[in-house]
Amino acid sequence: MHNESQIIKLKKEKLNKIRELGIDPYPKRTQRTHKIKYLLVNKETFLETPEDVIIVGRIVAMRRHGKIGFADLEDMSGKIQLYVRFDKVGPDDYDVYKLCDLGDFIQTQGNPMITERGEYSILSRNIKMLTKTLRPIPTVKEKIVEGKTIRYDQFSDIELRYRRRYLDLLLNPDIKTTFVKRAQIISIIREILDKNEYVEVETPILQPIYGGAYARPFVTHHNTLDIDLYLRIATELYLKRLIVGGFEKVYEIGKDFRNEGMDRRHNPEFTMLELYEAYGDYHSMMEITEEIIITIVQRLTGKDRIKYGDHEISFKKPWARRSMIELIKEQTGLDVSDCNIDKLLSYFKDNKLEIPEETTPGVLIIELFEHFVEDRLIQPTFVTDFPKEVSPLAKSKSNNPQFVERFELFIAGQEIGNAFSELNDPLEQENRLRIQADMREDGDVEASPMDEDFLLAIEYGMPPTGGLGIGIDRLTMLLTNNTSIKEVILFPQMKPEN
Repeated sequence: MHNESQIIKLKKEKLNKIRELGIDPYPKRTQRTHKIKYLLVNKETFLETPEDVIIVGRIVAMRRHGKIGFADLEDMSGKIQLYVRFDKVGPDDYDVYKLCDLGDFIQTQGNPMITERGEYSILSRNIKMLTKTLRPIPTVKEKIVEGKTIRYDQFSDIELRYRRRYLDLLLNPDIKTTFVKRAQIISIIREILDKNEYVEVETPILQPIYGGAYARPFVTHHNTLDIDLYLRIATELYLKRLIVGGFEKVYEIGKDFRNEGMDRRHNPEFTMLELYEAYGDYHSMMEITEEIIITIVQRLTGKDRIKYGDHEISFKKPWARRSMIELIKEQTGLDVSDCNIDKLLSYFKDNKLEIPEETTPGVLIIELFEHFVEDRLIQPTFVTDFPKEVSPLAKSKSNNPQFVERFELFIAGQEIGNAFSELNDPLEQENRLRIQADMREDGDVEASPMDEDFLLAIEYGMPPTGGLGIGIDRLTMLLTNNTSIKEVILFPQMKPEN
């Protein structure tokens, strides 16, 4: 058996032979009259009334018997067999066919027909090389185990799949389906928001001051201006400027970047939907969240429920609305509504829980929620009443100002969305951002710096506003039954191989 370097050598020899025949193995023009799926769906019509077709694609299987050959040609829509005969294509094109390998792209013209063995095929009249490959496509092997077809080969290696996604897509068709669904999800979101009169906008990715989330940024330098710039961690503060400027409903679907750890739910580059609605609040954000996700589920599945892992998740309304205070009390017996730091620290020590570096009441309450509650929230649940300390951009609750009008949506034990009744009091907002800036000065690398221009903007007046963020990657994970974010990002960030 040849090793890869020998195979590459043989492929280059074939490439030279093609050129010696006066043929460009990478031509500038391609023709196609039909996609393969169309030929398959309309099989009977083509057989009853033979029609000349031109198709293109990649060779995924081939075999030759003297002056007769067969090949499976695949485009993104489907796969069909080619029947190649010396007496039909002629000596020149049959020479081209003999120089083809698995993975090469070709164009062929011919007629749909049924072979003697009863296989629907294209009887080729010519073969045109479109792209000669220089590396072998890994072969997917299959075996039958207890009546089931099991695929196995070197390309089941997860890390290799992520590093060479192009081969993953070629060899594992289900992966391609995941990304088609991802595109459909984004398309449906746009359709819903456009119908609801939201305006899609674009805001800066490179920002002189980052903000809108509690996260560590990536930093770069602009040589001409001689200033540091940051990749945005959220679109929030720029979208709110647009609300100040008179837009009543805006949204953006785009990349955010956070210089943080990586795990099955986190990638440093990820896609977010953020939307803002003047005269709304976190209750109206619950309504639009339900509309978006329920519509997507129904469009993708035709149902109002999905399977995710071992769970069946129902999206039928009404979704649960639960206070974080109540949920923590149910699981721990501890009432955190008074934000008493001594009581919180005592509970952590008594239960041998790791005390975080930041020992404010808000941080400790979030730790309790994440430790005792989060994984139990399987059905869609809006978790409300977040500590003000960890929500510097949300309005305080009237009945308990230590908490804010905020929710996070949890499904299958993971956060899918986050929303606020947005703080529009410029003086209170300034105080809260100064606290964040002080925390940053004291060494908290995730706290936000002071954004004076944002404060200036809301001093001109921002109406009562509801804001929502939904993680597109996590939503796609949920709706494609994947547990790793790397499965739904085409090119996830990876450690260097060496």
